[in-house]
Amino acid sequence: METSSRLEQAIKKLYIAFHNHELHPECCKQCAVGNILDNTDSWKHLSDHHGSLKLNYVGQVHESLGRKFNGYSPLELLKIEAIFLKACGYQLPIHHKNSKPKNPTSKDVLFDGLSAVIVFLCRLDNIPNVMDYSKLFEYENDKPRYKLKDVLL
Repeated sequence: METSSRLEQAIKKLYIAFHNHELHPECCKQCAVGNILDNTDSWKHLSDHHGSLKLNYVGQVHESLGRKFNGYSPLELLKIEAIFLKACGYQLPIHHKNSKPKNPTSKDVLFDGLSAVIVFLCRLDNIPNVMDYSKLFEYENDKPRYKLKDVLL
């Protein structure tokens, strides 16, 4: 399956962050988008609230100029972050009065967030979900429908 450079880079960065304990939903440099954007927090100036889907003036200007940040538009970045946070168990936007997971850096919580993000990133690039291994278990006449190497490529 052919993937875009932006998708490959995003997944690689998220994979590294996840396994190096450098993924934290409440930190703008270590959240999903912070990691995709090379651990910078400049993206937080695109919106007024962490987890919001509403671009502020700065975000609207960048969006209207067609700017991309590591291949993603400002609105796509906000969507990525909102999906990540929501799948991690946050009530959006992040606010001290809103609910959040008890242990935001738990591997289970982060895996749920990353899984949802990867589904969205694949959808953005119009490719099947790279984390969907259901084809491994499809069968026909009691035999595997696909060879393992065909599913994992």
